[in-house]
Amino acid sequence: MTLVRRSAEHGITTLTLDSPHNRNALSSRLVAELLAGLAEAGEDAGTRAVLLTHTGNTFCSGADLTEAGPDGPQALVRLMRAVIGLRKPVVARVDGHARAGGLGLLGACDISVAGEGATFAFTEARLGLAPAVISLPLLPRLDPRAAARYYLTGERFGAAEAVRIGLVTAGEQELDAILDGLRRGSPQGLAESKALATAEVRRAFERDAESLTALSARLFASAEAREGMTAFLERREPVWAR
Repeated sequence: MTLVRRSAEHGITTLTLDSPHNRNALSSRLVAELLAGLAEAGEDAGTRAVLLTHTGNTFCSGADLTEAGPDGPQALVRLMRAVIGLRKPVVARVDGHARAGGLGLLGACDISVAGEGATFAFTEARLGLAPAVISLPLLPRLDPRAAARYYLTGERFGAAEAVRIGLVTAGEQELDAILDGLRRGSPQGLAESKALATAEVRRAFERDAESLTALSARLFASAEAREGMTAFLERREPVWAR
């Protein structure tokens, strides 16, 4: 069964995350298929932009906790780099929940839109973790005060707040106009414009990717994180929240 479906129409290649049984978690297989889809779109002369969307009520829930291990942070960094490094714009359409690594994937996209059903939360601190590697594309784009609040509290928020703080570009009603604009761009114009727009994010990757990957791996290996992830999978409160 394919976990990332591909289609193309009028210059837009659509990659659809289709693993609803685990809320489109970033399993090794899903990541591999998504990387392949991005690479294929990058080589396709007829593709002006990539639209990344999803099935089910979750855009992406983050790491697949059943596969959690020391290579997970590195795999997420590779995926985010692939999105940012693609010489074609990547647009995310979210009409469901986005959590943890899913927010990093969202942040790596050049443009994003959210529907009324979208919700967002940085839940890492509740699991004994921190939003380490996902900060690479997010902190250059987020309002600093909002980042502090939502990183620390894990509160859930909706599409309007996501737009206000810079996590999302616009509401879903803007998608057609965005895609129409991208179709009108030349390959060279889009590539060089994207390079300008992502310069600060790319600098963050070059500067901090190694240290934040090490931090994430250290936290995942900790006793607190094991308790947090076990409590999540067992649908109970961790010991520090009782």
